[in-house]
Amino acid sequence: MQVLSHKEIAQKIFFIRGCKIMLDSDLAPLYQVKTKNLNKAVRRNRNRFPEDFMFQITPEEFELLRFQTGTSKKEQKHEHRGGRRHLPLAFTEQGIAMLSSVLRSERAVLVNVEIMRTFVQLKRFLLTNKELAQKLAILEKRYDAQFKVVFDEIRRIVSPTLSSHRKIGFHSDEEE
Repeated sequence: MQVLSHKEIAQKIFFIRGCKIMLDSDLAPLYQVKTKNLNKAVRRNRNRFPEDFMFQITPEEFELLRFQTGTSKKEQKHEHRGGRRHLPLAFTEQGIAMLSSVLRSERAVLVNVEIMRTFVQLKRFLLTNKELAQKLAILEKRYDAQFKVVFDEIRRIVSPTLSSHRKIGFHSDEEE
């Protein structure tokens, strides 16, 4: 039984501090709980969430995420209080796996299964691109400069474009 599409989940995976993470405010709706309640369950079980499972993002990281996702400050506000009182918690893959044990619901188990499958797909995608880049480098060494233009064009197509701002998150081929 698929609870969510992998594309919906992948759009909520970001890269911060060299880790693939999901934010508490993105996870809570998936589990059908309020962000406040998800964070309470985590605080009650803090020993299950070491720094490599979960961490609080910095104000700079929060602004970068807000910029990258195109979310305005107004959209970040909660309807009752006028905004977040605390910076979001970021959960790594291991932290997300641990969430099902502290939320203890059937929905939490189903959501975690789909999130883990999405992380596996993301790893395969990244590994495939890395292998392709390595094979291209080997071919380039094997052939002389007459094919340099071809290899440069292939590399340009395969490599993500670099902008003045570093993008955070997983983006599918369809979005680029």
